[in-house]
Amino acid sequence: MSATTLLPLAVAIPLLGAVLLAVGGRLLPRAGCDALATAVAAADVVCLALLWPHTQGVAAAPLGGWPAQMGIVLVADRPGAGLALLAAVLVLAVVVYSWRYFDEPSGERVGVFPAMVLLFEAGMVGFALTGDLFNAFVFFELMGATAYALTGYRIEDPRPLQGALTFGIVNSFAAYCSLLGIGLLYAHTGQLDLAAMGRALSGHHTDLLVVTAFVLVITAMLVKAALVPFHFWLPDAHAVAPTPVCMLLSGVMVELGVYGIARIYWTVFSGPGGIPHDAFRHTFTALGVVTALTGAAMCWQQRHLKRMLAFSTISHVGLFTVGIALLTPDGAAGAALYVAAHGCVKAALFGLTGVLLDRYGSVDEHGLYGRARELRLVGVLFVVGAVALAGLPPFGTGLGKALTEDAAGHEQPWLPAVFVVASAATGAAVLRAALRVFWGVGVAPRRRADAQETSGEGEEPEIRGPRRSVPPMMVAVPAALLVGTALLGCVPAVAASLASGARTFTDPAAYRAAVLTPGAARGASGVPVPDVWTATGALLGVLSAALAVLLAVLATRRPPAQHRTLRAAARGLRRLHSGHLGDYLAWLALGVAALCAVIAAQT
Repeated sequence: MSATTLLPLAVAIPLLGAVLLAVGGRLLPRAGCDALATAVAAADVVCLALLWPHTQGVAAAPLGGWPAQMGIVLVADRPGAGLALLAAVLVLAVVVYSWRYFDEPSGERVGVFPAMVLLFEAGMVGFALTGDLFNAFVFFELMGATAYALTGYRIEDPRPLQGALTFGIVNSFAAYCSLLGIGLLYAHTGQLDLAAMGRALSGHHTDLLVVTAFVLVITAMLVKAALVPFHFWLPDAHAVAPTPVCMLLSGVMVELGVYGIARIYWTVFSGPGGIPHDAFRHTFTALGVVTALTGAAMCWQQRHLKRMLAFSTISHVGLFTVGIALLTPDGAAGAALYVAAHGCVKAALFGLTGVLLDRYGSVDEHGLYGRARELRLVGVLFVVGAVALAGLPPFGTGLGKALTEDAAGHEQPWLPAVFVVASAATGAAVLRAALRVFWGVGVAPRRRADAQETSGEGEEPEIRGPRRSVPPMMVAVPAALLVGTALLGCVPAVAASLASGARTFTDPAAYRAAVLTPGAARGASGVPVPDVWTATGALLGVLSAALAVLLAVLATRRPPAQHRTLRAAARGLRRLHSGHLGDYLAWLALGVAALCAVIAAQT
């Protein structure tokens, strides 16, 4: 099949599946809904896998036969198609993981959850593959609206509803900013197609309107990506969302925000009349570093396992942002591989946390101390996920980290230290929890109340039947995802393919030629990007993992002594994460204003 057929089909399959489940879910038994959802999710994985060979350069499919300047076009290159494939794989994993997960054996709601998951997939895949800015906004909002509903799926519990409300309002405020930015760009260029908009913008001079439009357009992406200070909603939402939803939010949705920033900058704003490379590089490198270190510091302080994993996601998003901010093919290639491997690891860790939640009704590291000794296989998988998160070779997270570190080191010699510290701290926090919960290692932590700390005790089990054995798929799916992470680091063809795609991704001329001039050359030339392990990359990965193990073991033996300044800083960070919606909106507005000022000052 040709790319012209496969591109629209990749979006249509989950949409059609969602409609079938929404309409037929009341008539089908629970097993029938699970089978239908699994078949649809698997079909989309196959469709996107067939699309992959067509993305050696840039593949474009004008919808309805209209040219890009007048209609909507779907576009696929290796990073975009790869992210869409990651979304499809994780949706399939979530659908299988969720067999018999909720307690609706029959009735009106039996097909609601899988239908919303497929609708969520349609939004993610459409956003990754669209070549039209307004169409990207529509897909992004489809993804967002479905995510709000999935977060608050348990309507009988007020906590998920509160988390979904905060999630929805913060992201909706950001969406209004993005829509305003799209309007400014359309008035300035007369185009909505990304390639045509970039070409039109190159005929203008960079001014404050362009800077403002750029910041407004990417505001929704900054919030979805949870970059500091746009990140406050994410831990609150992850703490209350159903476990399968967390697997998608951390596994692929936040990464789509980083991809959106990179896509819009390279395609629209990277040429004359846009944002100078140095301004983008300096601003987003600083933003990525602050996000990585803030997320790592907050991750280390958590005892609520889902919040711990959420802050780990924030930290790693900062590292991905540093990779794309380098504005080099090797930085983009490393970040792409890092994103794919991290998505699998994080989905696996959330899936394993779901086992604890439904076995013990708790996700509190202190309260679960030594209680999960019976779940040895789950514990082993949790430890594997922790060291993979830290970047241990040969996992794909380690290779993606190594490639991005190498690219970052050529720009700023101190940047690899940020990767080592952030990955070690987040891996150590997860490993510390695994050692305590599954093996009872070290001194039992004191279970004291703290007004500024979310414990994770007294959670509502998501499976109504705590005495039954753990469903096999709740363990098999995380295990398969961790195996996939290892394969990403061990199969050189994966990194080589992403390296080739990164050269095209960072060549806006090739993208514009493929979209606006059918039949034009669709590849991009350049210096080959490293695609294999190097001694330095492997050593830094081992160093990160060793540091994570050391920190975790020390933390289980006794609480680490902290200097008064460090304790004050930790309390300050916790107070900033107040849980108040007004505070989060104020930080969002401040972040938008600060970005406009910083970029304008460098333009």
